Amino acid sequence: MKVVPVILCGGSGSRLWPGYKKYQAKQFIDFGGWTLFDKTLERIKHPIFDFPIISTNSEYVSTVKKHLKKNRISKYKIVVEPQKKNTAAAILSSSLLSEINIYQPIIFFSSDHYILNFDKMINIIKLNEKYLDNENICVFGIKPKKPSSLYGYIVSKDRSTISKVIKFVEKPSFMNSKKIIKRGGYINAGIFFAKKISIIKNFKHNNKKILTLCLKSYVDARIRDKIIYLNKKYYAKLDSISFDYAIIEKCKNLLSLNINLNWNDLGSWSEIFHVLKKKKTKSFLSKNTFYRPWGKYVNIFKGKNFLLKEISVNPKASLSLQKHLHRSEVWKVFKGNPLITINSKKITANPEQQILIPLKAKHRIENKTKNKVTIIEAQLGSILKETDIIRYQDVYGRVNK
Repeated sequence: MKVVPVILCGGSGSRLWPGYKKYQAKQFIDFGGWTLFDKTLERIKHPIFDFPIISTNSEYVSTVKKHLKKNRISKYKIVVEPQKKNTAAAILSSSLLSEINIYQPIIFFSSDHYILNFDKMINIIKLNEKYLDNENICVFGIKPKKPSSLYGYIVSKDRSTISKVIKFVEKPSFMNSKKIIKRGGYINAGIFFAKKISIIKNFKHNNKKILTLCLKSYVDARIRDKIIYLNKKYYAKLDSISFDYAIIEKCKNLLSLNINLNWNDLGSWSEIFHVLKKKKTKSFLSKNTFYRPWGKYVNIFKGKNFLLKEISVNPKASLSLQKHLHRSEVWKVFKGNPLITINSKKITANPEQQILIPLKAKHRIENKTKNKVTIIEAQLGSILKETDIIRYQDVYGRVNK
């Protein structure tokens, strides 16, 4: 039997848009002719996969259909949640479709993951499908390239490709992530692989309430062509809980498929920045580099209501004390220890530290050290021009009058 790919496409990506009520979901952001959802649809065209099932909400249905058409996928099913209830309900509801054989393997992908060498994962799926039984679930562990507090980690019995999971560690501190990696810990990629019967059995044993309500919501669903609208009455009674908490952490037969894969969930602007910068040529970077008395900045990518920049501040140099009327900013310190002013507050920042500059807040970057400071900046707003700067103090005489 072919593997059924279920794509979870209901997330909003709100972490990228702090303070904004209206924003574009991460999986649909246009990064220059491609989106993360497009990349996910491209990956599931491999012959080992059956037709895709997309779990989403009513707000995204038309957008999902447009991307399916763009990627020439004509056979599919869309499962529409009446309201967001996190991944436990989304995963189970998608698994219940009558088109899926009870013993058929299912793999659950997030629509907003960035994966380059996907052939490795295809090989892992092929080689390890035989280990799926009627009760176990496989999670994918990604070999970490460096310590990070942004991810959850899987600790397995050993470092072989497939191994029994000992425990999960959810988003540890930076120092603890170093220790976990030394112990052989892998990043929890949030990609799950199991037979349909196993998914149902695990909900029956570990969270029967979700199973009962999802079954009722599916049985009483409205079906319009290729779209299943789950019943709102029963779905509304569901608890909002992740698949990890509801099932994975309670599963007694849990395996980890460990793989060295170029994977990223692009959960921050700095991660998006690094991916997009790698795609830029030397010519592009040269044309989009602008020099200032304090150093330079490079415009890496301008999208809908956002602009990504790299700011380099020379030793003993300072930007002006300024504010913006039409944009907020998210800064991620990449190198150095800048002194950052936000209104009356002053912060000596460290590498990897992220700082939010709210709309209309007075702010400044000062480099009082002997080393260069590098900051990744995401500008968020309707107007992203250099003219949207009001200067209050400036050592180079550029104060607004």
